[in-house]
Amino acid sequence: MTESPEQKPTVAGRFRRLRPAPATTGRWALPACVLLGAACGLSYGVLAEPEYAATGYAVVTADKNVDPAAALGYAQSYGRLVTSDATLAYAKGAAGEPVRELRTHVRSETSPDSPMIAVTGTSADRDRAADIANAVTEAVVVSSGHVAKETGVKLIKFSHAVPPVDQVSPSAPLAAAVGAAAGGLVGGLVLLVRPRQDRRGVTAQVPGPAQGGTTGERELVR
Repeated sequence: MTESPEQKPTVAGRFRRLRPAPATTGRWALPACVLLGAACGLSYGVLAEPEYAATGYAVVTADKNVDPAAALGYAQSYGRLVTSDATLAYAKGAAGEPVRELRTHVRSETSPDSPMIAVTGTSADRDRAADIANAVTEAVVVSSGHVAKETGVKLIKFSHAVPPVDQVSPSAPLAAAVGAAAGGLVGGLVLLVRPRQDRRGVTAQVPGPAQGGTTGERELVR
């Protein structure tokens, strides 16, 4: 017994036709993210308040009867005292800012190889930045003098902070470049997580059920 043409299994019956894949975000995600990041960075560089930083230095010296290596350890300790409440409370009058506000505009740096302490003041005004650095440096120097006899070391001011010429906040072109780089990174991540397609730009479909079964299957049913 022969089968009609309608009953013969065909390849089209077993597999659904491959359809073109829908448009994905891969074409626009990267350039759009780069442009958006550049625009955000440029806006920040133009609208953000400029910031200046001025740095003064103090150095720890040891007495004749004290091991010179002790100066390094005391420099680390005094460096941490720069932003303490006691130091900032003493410096707030000369700095012209309350302690809470002053703490956000001052920082210190020390080196394990040098008994030098760098005190940096930041402000939107270049002269105020230098005033903050000098006031806090003077405060920690005076504070260390109260215990100089007990410690055997002395903290002295090495150099004054001067008003800076250039600001430390990023300029508009630099902010735009940083924003574009960040946007490119985000766009690259979008490309990595998007659904993958085959190289011909089509999406493979799951095989569909057979349209009539094989001849052997129908013979077994009979």
